[in-house]
Amino acid sequence: MTGTAATTAAVWAGVMLIGGIGSVLRFLVDRAVARRVARSFPFGTLTVNVSGAALLGFLGGLALSKDAALLAGTAFVGAYTTFSTWMLETQRLGEERQTRSAVANIVVSVVLGIAAALLGQWVAEQL
Repeated sequence: MTGTAATTAAVWAGVMLIGGIGSVLRFLVDRAVARRVARSFPFGTLTVNVSGAALLGFLGGLALSKDAALLAGTAFVGAYTTFSTWMLETQRLGEERQTRSAVANIVVSVVLGIAAALLGQWVAEQL
């Protein structure tokens, strides 16, 4: 393998490994929060997505190389956070006629997610 091909293979392997770690961590955090809160509102997914937004904001505020940004941002944070589960849970709340909870899930997730990303970026810029 040439240097570039070896680097590319290493990055792909890193994406698979780090993405796997991110998805397992998402599962663990979601379950831990859901067990403690035990309500129909999806606090586990909210926690995962807001903390992921903060981490992605932090990573975005750092001067990372292209490969490091891919591994940390796309592989780890992309696997850790979950847009599809957020939407599915919102749709489920709507089906259960919990309209206020469904709207709150959207609004709170977006507002806290943006605030968390900005906070993460600000923290990185202070370093």
